Amino acid sequence: MELSHTAARNGRLSSILRGEMGLSAGLMNRLKWKEAILVNGTPRHTDYPVQPGDTVTVLLDEPAPCYPAEPGELSILYEDADLLAVDKRAGMLIHPSRNRDSGTLANFVEYYYARTGQRSAFHPITRLDRDTYGVVLLAKNSYVHARLCRAHEQGLIEKTYHALVYGAPPAPSGCIDAPIARRPLPSLLRYVNQSGKPSLTRFTVLEQLDGYSRLALRPVTGRTHQLRVHCAYIGCPILGDPQYGSAESGAFSARLGLQTQALCAKELKFPHPITGQTLEICSRMDAKI
Repeated sequence: MELSHTAARNGRLSSILRGEMGLSAGLMNRLKWKEAILVNGTPRHTDYPVQPGDTVTVLLDEPAPCYPAEPGELSILYEDADLLAVDKRAGMLIHPSRNRDSGTLANFVEYYYARTGQRSAFHPITRLDRDTYGVVLLAKNSYVHARLCRAHEQGLIEKTYHALVYGAPPAPSGCIDAPIARRPLPSLLRYVNQSGKPSLTRFTVLEQLDGYSRLALRPVTGRTHQLRVHCAYIGCPILGDPQYGSAESGAFSARLGLQTQALCAKELKFPHPITGQTLEICSRMDAKI
């Protein structure tokens, strides 16, 4: 991918790259040693003085992944030159780990890129637990990834999850405002504790059924396991959740025959990082029995 910008002011090249072109400091530092940042066609260091009318060009490269590309089923919800959004099934890891470098979403996406002749990379913007399913948004290069991460930090990416929970919340809608902390190592689990980080989840009851409810959950913050911890905190653990469920919700989930936690990343709404157009991407799946 090639980015190009005509300067309208005097300034250091680094200022133009960060300000007008939106490059992250990390990406800028990586590219400057590869002669991938040019002014009027000539490679320049980031302290180069840019003049009005100069053309700044950035040549983006994407290093080859250290894991194999593998054929696998992809349910594509949206794709353009910059973005790919797919439905992830329950039980699938997003990215390879030290213990497993195959069978993940990243392996399947790399194969898809190779098969379709795309020189793109795997940059997840939204990450789901292994057993959470639904929309995963990916940037195809590090520049778009940096812009989307910035939008995420600014609260411009709105996420809506659907969940089946044991019982029902005390009101048809509301906010769960409870700080979340990590339990002492070696545990990877979280819990509500006043020493934790501020955490806020908005909820709406979509449907109240026999012994359980279907909720729309909108995380305002993005803490690890936030929705699962918050639902358990208000006495309505997500059905099928083995870590944060109660004995009662576990027995109820077993009677319903649930094989995994009933939590679906249902919808994403955000401005396109290049065009600014508002995109709404909706999963074809849902939280259901």
